Amino acid sequence: MPEFTILITDWARDEARLSSIRRAVFIDEQGVPEDLEWDADDAGAMHLLALDGAGQAIGCARLLPDGHIGRMAVLPARRGRGVGRALLATAVEAARLHGHTMLHLSAQTHAADFYARAGFVAIGAEYEEAGIPHIAMQKRLP
Repeated sequence: MPEFTILITDWARDEARLSSIRRAVFIDEQGVPEDLEWDADDAGAMHLLALDGAGQAIGCARLLPDGHIGRMAVLPARRGRGVGRALLATAVEAARLHGHTMLHLSAQTHAADFYARAGFVAIGAEYEEAGIPHIAMQKRLP
């Protein structure tokens, strides 16, 4: 049985599973205000859901129609096992298949090296979002 799989989904189909991960990581763990976590972009985004071997949701991400990757989260007990790398790689490949040539994201500064290892480059100065330091990053697709 594989340790995890990545499912491409949408908000209408998997809101409960996606929101449970984001609530656990962003709201409960990191203290992001609830009114900042939920936005209108969820409805039109492609969502990625990481499921463990038993089908339980353990991570998520979203890809917006304009090429922004965001809301990447992995439950604490599942970190360090390649779930985040797989979510990001799946998002990048989905963007490529949809014709994107440039991807953008807003990385929490502690995670900037993670994105840099995947080919993202920091642009601009550090800024604060939801009380957490971030840096804008981008990646050009061939």
